[in-house]
Amino acid sequence: MNWEAEFTDCFDRCADSMRFTAYLLCGNWHEAEDVMQSAFLKLYLAGPKLSDRSGLEPYLRQIIVRTFLAERRKVRWRREKLTDAPPEGLSSAAGAEDRLVVWQALTAVPARQRAVLVLRFWHDLSVEETAAALSCSTGTVKSQSSKGLETLRRKLGPEFDQLRLEV
Repeated sequence: MNWEAEFTDCFDRCADSMRFTAYLLCGNWHEAEDVMQSAFLKLYLAGPKLSDRSGLEPYLRQIIVRTFLAERRKVRWRREKLTDAPPEGLSSAAGAEDRLVVWQALTAVPARQRAVLVLRFWHDLSVEETAAALSCSTGTVKSQSSKGLETLRRKLGPEFDQLRLEV
């Protein structure tokens, strides 16, 4: 299969999942779309040079996290100012309101800790897999996870104490 067909297949399979991962990291659908598009562009450009294309999805997830972190390191004045707008796509499903509150609180967590939380608890990666995706040690993943969860719990308040039991 040629690279164009492989890339198209990968995009069809992964676009929604990667867009949502970017949303969890960014907390904003528009910024998430930008991060996702940048990540797919980077994957497309790197694809012909890859010797092993069997693990494109984890590689793409890694690109999304690194693109998000790189965007956070850029000077703030270059970026447009985001405002507190109502969340998009409200759902009436049970628990949807709690998920929205947790996702919004996730934006208060520093970028590196947020990346660890999304990879560990949304994508259910192991500590080792998360460390590999972020190019850091397992100890860093554990400490960033602990600090991120504490920040999230502090932001959510006592009504979300079940987070302590689930994690």
